[in-house]
Amino acid sequence: MPKPRTRLVSLDDTPYYHCISRCVRRAFLCGVDARTGYDFSHRRAWIVERLQELIEVFTVELYAYAVMSNHYHVVVRVDSEKAMQLSDEAVAARWLSLFKGPAIVRDWRAGKTMGEGERVIIADLCATWRERLCDLSWFMRCLNEAIARMANREDRCTGRFWEGRFRSQALLGERALLACMAYVDLNPIRAGMARTPEASDFTSVQARIKNARPRGLSLFADQIEAKTAIPFSYPEYLSLVDWTGRAMRTSKAGHIPADCPPILERLRMDPAELVHYARRKPNRMRHALGSPDDLRRLAQRMGLKFIAGIGLGRRLCPEPG
Repeated sequence: MPKPRTRLVSLDDTPYYHCISRCVRRAFLCGVDARTGYDFSHRRAWIVERLQELIEVFTVELYAYAVMSNHYHVVVRVDSEKAMQLSDEAVAARWLSLFKGPAIVRDWRAGKTMGEGERVIIADLCATWRERLCDLSWFMRCLNEAIARMANREDRCTGRFWEGRFRSQALLGERALLACMAYVDLNPIRAGMARTPEASDFTSVQARIKNARPRGLSLFADQIEAKTAIPFSYPEYLSLVDWTGRAMRTSKAGHIPADCPPILERLRMDPAELVHYARRKPNRMRHALGSPDDLRRLAQRMGLKFIAGIGLGRRLCPEPG
């Protein structure tokens, strides 16, 4: 049985999340359908463009993405603190860039004099919208609904475009974040759609290679001094993705190149386990990724007797020996 989203998303534990949405019946609704020959690849660009639009509205930072033929991945950081600091005017401006909103708010923004009761209503609406601006479910809803409407309009049909609700995975700590970002960026290589990161279309790593400061994507710690910066340097992340991609393509599954990126040693990560994780299929995604201690603390705070992924966490994010 699917778990309530409140059991899967806890911003008090981590702001980092990995989300996946898959097309209904796993059809190639965003790629080339081998059965019919129809090419829907242009829809992959729709998803990237919509992500860029939503990042400017929601207080969500986009760290990585990969848009495949029948599903997509995103890695995000949800910034609830930023949302709470926004004024009512800023909140309304952001929300109304996506939705029409009630007439009373539009009149207020136009400068019309409001009575006390009307001001209370506006304040309540802005409080609700402020919470939604840092809500992962609302972010994904605004992404998926827009793409579904565009696809159905193009196909001249109605019905579901996405296969149920999106799946989310909490990323507990820097090592889990690093492994997941690399995993997402290497999706086309794992699927055999590309041989190098720079040839991996509709991925964040390709966008970063083409432009070190691409629209919508958050920057790394060496590129910007901000709380929302990705906690690694730009060169060491690209080096890690390139190295992992090369290790994945080797004909010997157990062979690991000797020239491991220094970031793996700094974060105490086993290179072989990282490559093994990068080869995993999306249907094996756990609800959280992190060290065993982080997973146990998360389970305790969320009232869970058991949380899957302890074994993977022990291998990928080991505790200090």
